[in-house]
Amino acid sequence: MTIAVTGSIATDHLMRFPGRFAEQLLADQLNHISLSFLVDDLVVRRGGVGGNIAYAMGALGGDPVLVGAVGADFAEYRAWLESNGVNCESVLVSTTAHTARFVCTTDEDMAQIASFYPGAMSEARDISLAEVVKTHGVDLVLVGANDPDAMARHTDECRELGVPFAADPSQQLARLSGDEAARLIDGAAYLFTNEYEWGLLQQKTGLTEDEIRAKVGLRVTTLGGDGVEIVDGDGNWVRVAVVPERAKVDPTGVGDAFRAGFLLGHRAGLSLERAAQLGCLVAVYVLETTGTQEWTFDRADALKRLTDAYGEVAADEISALLK
Repeated sequence: MTIAVTGSIATDHLMRFPGRFAEQLLADQLNHISLSFLVDDLVVRRGGVGGNIAYAMGALGGDPVLVGAVGADFAEYRAWLESNGVNCESVLVSTTAHTARFVCTTDEDMAQIASFYPGAMSEARDISLAEVVKTHGVDLVLVGANDPDAMARHTDECRELGVPFAADPSQQLARLSGDEAARLIDGAAYLFTNEYEWGLLQQKTGLTEDEIRAKVGLRVTTLGGDGVEIVDGDGNWVRVAVVPERAKVDPTGVGDAFRAGFLLGHRAGLSLERAAQLGCLVAVYVLETTGTQEWTFDRADALKRLTDAYGEVAADEISALLK
């Protein structure tokens, strides 16, 4: 089983605001908004949805193939990913642009305001999946948030090659037109969104829940602290609660972590419920850490937390595929 992860590869600049954004936003003045937030700290971390998901899969013992575009400043990041089980042979290195950059401020409510500079990511549209699939025997491609043209190309290639794919437009939904978004999800084996993105996807495409369900194999909608909902093509659904957190440190990358655990588990044969439980475990590790790739996997701790959250049977079944 080999999963190719396409998506942004970026450097994260993460800051914390000691207050609530909601208290600074005036509903009748939003068309004149001009704000500057004095933050308490700044940390610089490795990130991007492609990098985050691939790292998490590698940390769990998978062998993901990362597909994306970076700058010449990627060498240290590449070494980090490869040391954690990620195959970076299919990463394109730009000769002109820097690696993408994500700048994000988080407030006391875990609300976030962020900007994203694409840089070399724009060259991801030049990457063909045909050789990647052939060389690495790819069984599934995750099409994550990336250069929009790259997302469209990789989705089309998956359909042409007959390779199952997971549609994960996430942050790019705000930029995509309804037609572009509908193109990205058509025929997907998995559709990933959070609760807000699920509503936005329906609004932008003009498609109903039933119409979207007819286009995808599984709809996987993360619900924040309320867990995750999974619905198949027949309307059958599974709801899984979160693993209780020990601390809420930073929500950046939590969704990426869930996707990594869920896909790795489900493609390895776990039921939807068990795969979602594994995804929730990985997600809480990221929530408890500053930075999206600063957590490490400890098998004993994982089994304890799975047992506490979901019971011994669940922990035993999930542990069979954990390294």
